[in-house]
Amino acid sequence: MSNQYDQSQGRRPGLGDLFGRVLDRDNPVIEQLDRNARSLAQSALAKLDVVSRAEFDAQTEVLRRTRQRVEELEQTLDALTARVENNQTPTD
Repeated sequence: MSNQYDQSQGRRPGLGDLFGRVLDRDNPVIEQLDRNARSLAQSALAKLDVVSRAEFDAQTEVLRRTRQRVEELEQTLDALTARVENNQTPTD
């Protein structure tokens, strides 16, 4: 039976050492798992109703301009309402 202690450091290999060997990027099994995981993730994302970052940014800008325009129209409406109310106020 081989000695499981790391002779250079006087300790047993830890989980980090074990995972490091198992998850070595040159391991063909890991490469295949990585490709499969990426493919699965891309497939799942394709099924979702998502938009690109560029589309999101464009719609955010449209919304910002729309909100600004609504605020301007609210101010105009308030001013017109005040004028109408002032003109309809009975003078004594």
